[in-house]
Amino acid sequence: MADSVRVRRLTDQEGQQLLRITRRGTGSPIRLRRAMVVLASAGGNTVPAIARLVQADEDTIRQLIHRFNEMGMACLNPQWAGGRPRQISPDDETFIVTTAKARPEALGRPFTRWSVRKLADYLAGQASRPISIGRERLRQILHRNGITFQRTKTWKESNDPDRDAKLARIEYVSSHFPQRVFAFDEFGPLAIRPHGGAGWAPARHPDRLPANYHKLHGVRQFHGCYSVGDDQLWGVVRRRKGAANTLAALKSISQARPDGAPIYVILDNLSAHKGKRIRAWATRSKVELCFTPTYASWANPIKAQFGPLRTFVIAGSNHPNHTILARKLHAYLRWRNANARHPDVLAAQRRERARIRSERQRRWGQPATRAA
Repeated sequence: MADSVRVRRLTDQEGQQLLRITRRGTGSPIRLRRAMVVLASAGGNTVPAIARLVQADEDTIRQLIHRFNEMGMACLNPQWAGGRPRQISPDDETFIVTTAKARPEALGRPFTRWSVRKLADYLAGQASRPISIGRERLRQILHRNGITFQRTKTWKESNDPDRDAKLARIEYVSSHFPQRVFAFDEFGPLAIRPHGGAGWAPARHPDRLPANYHKLHGVRQFHGCYSVGDDQLWGVVRRRKGAANTLAALKSISQARPDGAPIYVILDNLSAHKGKRIRAWATRSKVELCFTPTYASWANPIKAQFGPLRTFVIAGSNHPNHTILARKLHAYLRWRNANARHPDVLAAQRRERARIRSERQRRWGQPATRAA
């Protein structure tokens, strides 16, 4: 049996960037969907489960996973075709890109950053290799090579000494015991205020939400549980995070598999997830707590499942209170779980697509055979 298709192990920077893209939900919709696919695969979700998550074909999901393993984060950006032929040689373009990525101070310029005008003047003034290029053409070359004008940012490296061991354990249980693997995490904070979003509307007449200057309802936390094998998501809205709420969620997970066999729960390193009562209960109930490495919560499979919650329930909403918001969340979860495609249905659809492809090949191949 062939190994399942899965993205390679993410670096900390890649995982945090994918989380940032899915949490914000802004920018290119194509980039957001691809980030959700990569994040879901990194969390141990199977290709059929990811296809149901983003409503895409399984072959497309596999192709994107292979491209990420080859190209990295560059595969998230759509590649648009067209344009006039190349007028600058590949060597010149390589030199331009190398110069743009270098700090101006290292090249004898009293700047901390390049502007397009300063970079074009520097390239044209080189005695050994002058390159005359317009600012717009220079901007296009930089954009094609993935170089954009960005603010300087910092990131957190995982300083967990057991990082590789924890990731390996999560990957092992997800691939060998998917029907016994669950994921748990909190989604929030949920605030009662108008949330910006997107939707279909007449041109130049977008839907509008009233402004809210008084936030008197406080915040809530959605405690979510996800079954990796069954592709089912459920949860409850609580006032705050805490060990008691975590223990209640873990007990609901154990009730989903009442046969007494071991189960595995993936969760992050929040202090409310690892108290003495929780560890003692897990030992008695044959529940193995698989903690993600520090600063690597992207390894939790449930992270990708929170993206649609934010997109279809939170974004573009103006709920009057937390009770209504909780009802909307649970209504979406009921719809999501009811519309999850069964593996037998997916197998039948794959067989039907294979039959259609073979029929097309036979139909279009017959005339060529007869002519020969």
